[in-house]
Amino acid sequence: MFSIGEFSTISGITVRTLRFYHELGLLVPASVDPATNYRTYDERNLETAKVIAALRGLEFPLEQIREVLAECRDDQDALGQLERQQKMLTGKVRHYQTVLDTINQLIEKERRTRDEGKTATSAPRIQERDVESMLVAGIRMKGFYADCGKGFATLGKTLGRQIAGKPLCLFYDGEYREGDANFEACMPIRKLIASNGISVHELPAAHCVTLLHHGPYEDLKDSYAKLLKYVNEKGYKVTLPTREVYIKCPGMIFRGNPKKYVTEIQLPIEQKR
Repeated sequence: MFSIGEFSTISGITVRTLRFYHELGLLVPASVDPATNYRTYDERNLETAKVIAALRGLEFPLEQIREVLAECRDDQDALGQLERQQKMLTGKVRHYQTVLDTINQLIEKERRTRDEGKTATSAPRIQERDVESMLVAGIRMKGFYADCGKGFATLGKTLGRQIAGKPLCLFYDGEYREGDANFEACMPIRKLIASNGISVHELPAAHCVTLLHHGPYEDLKDSYAKLLKYVNEKGYKVTLPTREVYIKCPGMIFRGNPKKYVTEIQLPIEQKR
């Protein structure tokens, strides 16, 4: 017979845990002194302790271990329980792989945003450049401009790993609208997909006048004023839809500091001949 301290040493289970297992009826001592509550253990208890330790190593929950101890006498008896545990762990592995993929996407996105932000800080304020065509998945919307966030959330959940760049919004009005703006929340994608409510199309290449806006979206109008002044001075004609690319924007988890947002305004233009 072993005292609880001795049994703890030979079983590798702490005294506190042995008392807890006793309370659960999982590992009942060979005898308990009713006057002192002094517990003693025997060889049979040691075999049970080894089984418990082995099952805990296989991530079995205590309630399931109780079932195994009550119903099984050898590994063959435990086959059903092992298959059940295998199925449960396989599901967990798939779940955690999905979570890991999402975390990897977030890390890659934020690292790319950080690097692009550094480049953006040193870039000229107004540029003329050719923007290449891209395949985009979009949700056409009508309402307040702030509603585009809902569209981006839906796109992010639906497209997942097919997203191939920064979110952007296309504006089809050519003027400011209050509550009935016509716009499309878009994500660049790697390949064609099929999904209800999401339109996939080629955004054509365009020669654009661009400006990097640093700060809250509420201040975008000041940057639009600078851009449109430039466009008018050059005698250019803006073609629709105009574009906003959100280089640094609210994330999936944190809203972030609006003062650190970076938005590229792109005005496609036709040059007068």
